[in-house]
Amino acid sequence: MKIKDIKFPTPLSEIKDIENDNIDVSIELEDGIVYTVVVSTPKNLIWYMEKENKNYIEASPPDIIVRTLTEENIREAVESYAEGDGYWLKLYYLAGVKEGVFETKNLNKLVKYIQED
Repeated sequence: MKIKDIKFPTPLSEIKDIENDNIDVSIELEDGIVYTVVVSTPKNLIWYMEKENKNYIEASPPDIIVRTLTEENIREAVESYAEGDGYWLKLYYLAGVKEGVFETKNLNKLVKYIQED
C-alpha cells in the first residue's frame, strides 16, 4: 500500500543521538487511515536493558527497528512494512493500540487451527 504522508510529532532535529533513541511516527496510507508506531534503534534497546538491569526487553508492543533515526531510514523501513496491503504495518499498529485487540481466547483458537494442519 502506498504511503501518503509520514509525520514526526517530535521533530527529528530534536533528537540528540540518532543512534540511541526512539520516536513516534504517524503514517497515513493511501486509504486515508493513519497509523502511529514507535521506531527505535538497536542501541536504544540495549540502553533500555542496561537501564533496567535486564538481559531482555520485556513483552510489549513491537517497535520498528532502524540503524539510525533519519528520515530516509524511517521512510525505507515504513515503506517495507506498508508493502502489499500493509499487513505488517497494520499488525504492529494493532499490537500497540491497547490490550484486548488480540484476545487470548482468539489467539488460542488460531494457534490450535494452525497446529491442526
